[in-house]
Amino acid sequence: MDSLVVTPVPGKPALLLGAFDIGAIGYVADEFFVSGAASCYAPEAELGPDGHWSVAPSGTADYTTRIVVLTPTDRAHFNGTVLVEWLNVSGGIDAPAFWFMAHREMVRAGYAYVAVSTQQVGVGGGANLMGIDMSLKSQDPTRYGGLDHPGDAFAFDIFSQIGGLIRDAGDAIVGELRPQHLVAIGESQSAMFLTTYINAVDPLAQVYDGFLVHSRFGPAAPLDGGSLITALESPGDLQEAVRFRRDLRVPLLTIITETDLFGRMPPGYYFARQPDNERLRVWEISGAAHADNYTIQVAPIDSGSAPLDDIVAAYAPTKMLMGQHLGHYINFAPQHHYVVQAALAALNDWVRTGEPAPTAAPIAVRETGRPEPILDSNGLAQGGIRTPWVDVPVARTSGVSADENIMSAIFGSGEPFDAAALQRLYPDGAGEYLERFTAALDTAIRSGFVLPADRREILELAAATYPRGRSE
Repeated sequence: MDSLVVTPVPGKPALLLGAFDIGAIGYVADEFFVSGAASCYAPEAELGPDGHWSVAPSGTADYTTRIVVLTPTDRAHFNGTVLVEWLNVSGGIDAPAFWFMAHREMVRAGYAYVAVSTQQVGVGGGANLMGIDMSLKSQDPTRYGGLDHPGDAFAFDIFSQIGGLIRDAGDAIVGELRPQHLVAIGESQSAMFLTTYINAVDPLAQVYDGFLVHSRFGPAAPLDGGSLITALESPGDLQEAVRFRRDLRVPLLTIITETDLFGRMPPGYYFARQPDNERLRVWEISGAAHADNYTIQVAPIDSGSAPLDDIVAAYAPTKMLMGQHLGHYINFAPQHHYVVQAALAALNDWVRTGEPAPTAAPIAVRETGRPEPILDSNGLAQGGIRTPWVDVPVARTSGVSADENIMSAIFGSGEPFDAAALQRLYPDGAGEYLERFTAALDTAIRSGFVLPADRREILELAAATYPRGRSE
């Protein structure tokens, strides 16, 4: 990408990667400013719900944004794939949401990772769910004052250009590493922008070898740069639900939690549901919420070597969320994190070898009136990806809650079983629970929805978190 100017920026980048030291987990972080001219796009026909969108460049604007690049300290550990994350700005700050959920597998498998400040809110501020400006220019005007984002209508081409830069001029970004594959990743609002990117821009740009779209809702992001957050305040401004285009160019795996499937605002993915095809896999996770204890309490300390007691304490059910006391526990089941890691590995194998990711059953839905999950006798959703936390439960966890506040609603809900319920389910106590949990875990591993590398850790966590005091 000869037209782009890449400038290394010494010092520590402003990016919340965790409370642990990146160097201690075998990675190095570098920051770069990237300057160029990006295009926006205009529809050539009506943008219909089938996702078959035809667009053309319609104008250009100069930009300067930043990227943060994480690469293995041991270059021989690089697995050949660069993950490029469209950073999430729903909280008013550039957040590496997918890194939070899957960094353990990224580090273990040797991916390179590039975080892209793709949207205007992350660079210079704007509408967000928290109502707080934590943009780069606000946090550190001295370091980031030179950044200039022309608006989200140009974000799609910026994301293409960063991918092209990594592919065509990788020496400037990842040094002596030789990327073989580029995989685009994004969660929540970023997933909705990636949906638009896949439907409208990817057929033109043809930069990425695969897409992992994590926790999208029904609509896609607007092509004209309009704010999804502002649209939530005026529901009539939201697009109808949009499917992925049928003629996908490269593999796409999308992860959907109960929150995403049954969401009220924005409307849930249920209204955009479509069957798998030769390049699409949809993984709907029963019992999982859009965000959970792992997102806010476990991920920041989960370096791979944190003491088990610290991890167990971080998973403990809580009613506190960002200083707010809720009337219920947020979702505290660990499965979301582990399934996301398996999804990443499955997609990478698909991209590298052509072997498709496993197919998954959809969550069972009651379709009379407003769609809602069909629950089993324990109050957990039937169907979907099965993990031991829903098949051998000690709690009812869901992606659905009664919260009207969007930020609270995305954390779902949880309810630990009382002593009577545990006695009914596991009359012989912890030994019976762990035996059944292990069998369910091994089934999930054989199905491809949990990684074998996580088995030991999961069993240790299960043994440490079984609520013995309530049943024995």
